[in-house]
Amino acid sequence: MNWGSAAEFFAMGGYGLYVWGSFGACALLMILEPILVRRRHKNILRILRRERLADTFDNQP
Repeated sequence: MNWGSAAEFFAMGGYGLYVWGSFGACALLMILEPILVRRRHKNILRILRRERLADTFDNQP
């Protein structure tokens, strides 16, 4: 398509809100997903370390 101005480009023929909203939601999720995965991974490792430590204390004479 050929747009005459930047405003026409961002309006996308009346569908700009849908197009740019979808693009923004996708970009936000692509940024948040690795952050949330890293947080869950650290949490799981912390829980496993606590369980291993608890097992060593339970097995002491």
